[in-house]
Amino acid sequence: MPPALLFDLTQIDLTTKPLFDRAAICRVNPQQFEMQQLDGILWWDKEKACILGYKDITDKEFWVRGHIPGRPLMPGVVQIEAGAQLLSFFVTQIYEERGFIGFGGIEHAKFRATVEPGCRLHLLGHLSEIRRGRKYTCDIQGVVAETLVFEATIFGLRV
Repeated sequence: MPPALLFDLTQIDLTTKPLFDRAAICRVNPQQFEMQQLDGILWWDKEKACILGYKDITDKEFWVRGHIPGRPLMPGVVQIEAGAQLLSFFVTQIYEERGFIGFGGIEHAKFRATVEPGCRLHLLGHLSEIRRGRKYTCDIQGVVAETLVFEATIFGLRV
């Protein structure tokens, strides 16, 4: 049985215009072009250390042609990268950490369902540990159409 979601998505309007769109995210995160895996930020709560972003999966993604021909599936490593970009944005934009927060590690990753073109992958994040200027620990979940597709704990490090 999958774990409970990090926060209640029914309390958030998932159809609203993003608070930060791709262009705004690009001003904070350095990933560009094929490596930008975060399309928008819908909500955050600094006191609860929670954030909600998303990635719209299209048939133009760099991995579609080769993973898997005839049935494109978003690679798990790319899902984790999307979560890492969410963490980096959260720490840099909302917590006003200076410098680049890079991907530093992963624990407890589990993939539960597939992500395919045409899906919106909601990314739920909860900062569980903050060591200002050093290390940030974040629980990440990916959700597609109310289905938990992955969960992981990732670490961001100031680079």
